[in-house]
Amino acid sequence: MSHETNSLAPEQLTEQQHTVLVDWLTQLADDEFILGHRDSEWLGLCPTVEEDVAFSSIAQDEVGHAVFYYELIQELEGVSADYLAFQRPAHERKNSLLVERENGDWAYTIVRHYLYDLWDQIRLDAMVESRYTPLAHGTQKMKREEYYHLIHFQHWFARLTGCGGEAQERMKQAMEWVEQDLDDLLDIGVYESDLLSWGILTKPPTEMRSEFYSQYEDLWKDISDLSERMIIFSKQASKGRMGQHSPALASVLENMTEVIRFDPNAQW
Repeated sequence: MSHETNSLAPEQLTEQQHTVLVDWLTQLADDEFILGHRDSEWLGLCPTVEEDVAFSSIAQDEVGHAVFYYELIQELEGVSADYLAFQRPAHERKNSLLVERENGDWAYTIVRHYLYDLWDQIRLDAMVESRYTPLAHGTQKMKREEYYHLIHFQHWFARLTGCGGEAQERMKQAMEWVEQDLDDLLDIGVYESDLLSWGILTKPPTEMRSEFYSQYEDLWKDISDLSERMIIFSKQASKGRMGQHSPALASVLENMTEVIRFDPNAQW
């Protein structure tokens, strides 16, 4: 039976399915929204004018994807997308710690975004045939857009790691910094078995993580002798997906909500 004929419609969801789906959509939306804002902070500061234009476009795409997810939540919860994006307190956010970190230098920004996009492609692959049809249809379009993001950051990653010297050393350091947040990024929250059993995801989360880690190890092989180091993933329980965030998120939200705090009736 195809996922179209066995689809989950909003009105057919059980209370538990509703809870699980909203939790997952919130993770996706908050990741995209916060990362999109961090991208926008590079406007006027990128290494070249061309990259300024590219980064602005990527930031717009990420925020647009967040809007899609927030609007799906709006349909399920009856809470406006504007409220979800701008008026929830930090402890209600489910974004990963990685996307809320300060931008740091260009190397950190490139590494963070490239690794995030690798994971996002894996997530999207696991949703394009989701039983929740609105999600499946939307992620098919996003997958096409994210493909070009991935190529963009893949190019920067290869360029900076391949030129040796200070650039390569900064990229290595950025990899080590980002590494500390990878387990949190790859966490899917407390409902991952339900997401799979109900067909909201069509690939087991354990396989999704294994696929990512394999790609991650391949990246290290390009810039370092893996025999000389151990890949260090934090084994702490997820924090971001449970609403436990760093001070960096409060700073981001303070900046993002300036307009709506000044004019609560403003629309994005």
